[in-house]
Order: sequence, then structure tokens, then C-alpha cells
Amino acid sequence: MNRTPLRRIGVLTGGGDCPGLNAVIRVVTKAAILKLGIDVLGIEEGFLGLIEDRVRPLRYDDVSNILTAGGTILGTNNRANPASFVTGYGADGTPIRADVTDRVLATVERHAIDLLVCVGGDGTMSAANGIIRRGVPCVGVPKTIDNDLMHCELTFGFTTAVQTASECLDKIRTTGASHHRIMVVELMGRNAGWLTLHAGLASGADVILIPEIPYDLDSVCDFCIRRAEAGRRFTLIAVSEGARPRGGQQVVDRIIVESPEPIRLGGIAQKLAADIETRIRRETRATILGHVQRGGAPVAFDRVLATLLGHKAIQMAALGEWNQVAVWRQGRTDMAPIAAVADQQRLVELDDPLIAVARALGACLGD
Repeated sequence: MNRTPLRRIGVLTGGGDCPGLNAVIRVVTKAAILKLGIDVLGIEEGFLGLIEDRVRPLRYDDVSNILTAGGTILGTNNRANPASFVTGYGADGTPIRADVTDRVLATVERHAIDLLVCVGGDGTMSAANGIIRRGVPCVGVPKTIDNDLMHCELTFGFTTAVQTASECLDKIRTTGASHHRIMVVELMGRNAGWLTLHAGLASGADVILIPEIPYDLDSVCDFCIRRAEAGRRFTLIAVSEGARPRGGQQVVDRIIVESPEPIRLGGIAQKLAADIETRIRRETRATILGHVQRGGAPVAFDRVLATLLGHKAIQMAALGEWNQVAVWRQGRTDMAPIAAVADQQRLVELDDPLIAVARALGACLGD
């Protein structure tokens, strides 16, 4: 493909944080400097940095010794979609939104940025797709602990989150066993159950409830009773925050009107624990893992995966394969159009091998 030679690129991290972001920033910056001989600019707090012109140079030494660090040295933001940005509030407190893409274009032009490397999930790719349509070329790097980006079999950050969640489930198992309780643990996963499914299998959870399979409360309660009657005096339940009872709704924790995705889920663990205790009169406790699942240093696998995907993005940039996102498919890096992953989610299919494994192990999936 014939493209204008690159002289300067910008890199941003958007959406929620996750382990491995710094590994991407590191390889993008070092490879751009060492292999392409071009300048790199770091954009702070995702697309907000482009809207507010918060841009700084990234040099080789700036990204040294950050491989093992969690989070992102650039900061991130999940409320700054340029196409629908909150610019103020009405008298009744309702957010006033506007398309501020022109501000983004002005920042790009002011700093002579030839291409943006956008690191994030489906929301970040949606925002990137919007500025691509306005003439700013981008390449994407997939990030999400939910592992739900379309056309990508594995996103960095997911493996670390599974490790963290599994360790938490292991610890909760011991107290549940000691007190002979039913322990309900809520994991992240708004619409996709990959994290709960993997962590539930890794920790040997007895019940695994994911958004893709609405649960029947009677089935869950009967399962807990059968375990008790068989001499298994405790039950460990792993539940996605987006799980819901059959015929019911997801549990909403709060509404953040400024966010492009205003609904924040949370509280299904308390609801389920209360429902179980009321129904079968057995002591039940709820724990919400929350943001601990996003934190900490990336495990070695995620460091390598993030580095591979970041390097693929630089290769795509150099070869003129723009407006694509680097993806992991069939054990190697590949690419897919950013437009094909924007505002899309890869959900757990009911015929996924992990579902079959869970059932073969005797786990209850709520149906």
C-alpha cells in the first residue's frame, strides 16, 4: 500500500486500565525509535489528551524499566469519546454532549502526528474509528481483561486477571470450607463471561454463572442442597457481574451520565446470596472482587503477548497497513479492520469447549 512516510506517531491508552499496557507503550516507542527512526508522542488519558492537547514526547529512557509495571504511565480515561463528549450540564444536571472531533484534529495537526496507535477495547476502537473517518490514520492494539474483542482470540491483560481472580477464589474457598458456607464471588464481565469461566474452572468453582447463560435460581439452590446432602458442606459460586436470572435483569450498581457507557453493573453477588439464603436457609456470603482484577503487574505471558501485539502494530504502521487492529489468532499475530471490532463484543458461545468441560466436571452453570 502506498502511504506517506511516517515521521511522528502518537500513542494512547483508552478505556479501563489493565496489566500489560506499559509493555505496549514500551515496545511501540522503542521499535519506532530504533527501527523506524521516527518520533513518538505520548497522549495522556486516552482521547481526553487529544481533546485537551495533553501530549508529551516519549523517548527511549522514558519507557525503560516499565515492562513489569501495572497500569499505564500515560493514564487512561473511559469517558472521552470525541464524538460524544460532555461539554457542560443543563439546569437539571443533564449532560450536554457535543462532537469535539475538530479539537482532536487540531491537536493532531498541531503536533504533526502522522498516525495514532490506539491501545484499548471495543470502546477505544469505536472512538478510533470515528477519527479515522475524519482522515486521521490509526492502528489498534487490543486490550481488555474481559477478552471480548471481536476477531481476537486472546487480549493481553486477560491472563493476569484470570490469575488474580483465581487466587482470590482459592482464598475464599478455604474460609467457605471452614465455616461450611455458600460463598458467592462476583467477577468482572458485563456481557461476556470469559473471565468468570476461566477463573471458575481454574479454581474449581462449584457453580459458574455467566451472562450468556441466564440462571435459574431453583437449579442453583437445588445444586447447593444436593452438595450438602452428599457431605460437601460448602459451595463456591463464581458469578459474572453481568449474570442475570432467567427472565430477569442485570443488577445495576449506578448510572454515570457522563460516560459513553453510563450503566455500571454490580451487586449480583449480594442479590444472589440473599436469594439463596432466603430460599434454602443456609448461611451464604458475598464478595465482590472489583478493581483488584485490573491491578498489579502483568504475568509473564501477558508481558510477552502485549509486546508481540505492540510490535505487530508498529510493523503495520511501517508497512502502511493502517486503520487495522493487531489481533491474536491461531497462535500468532494477525490484523483485522478497526471498523470490524468497534462496538462489538466476542461472547462465550454455548458450544464452547470450556462449557463442555465445566459440565463434565459436574459444575452447575445455572441452567
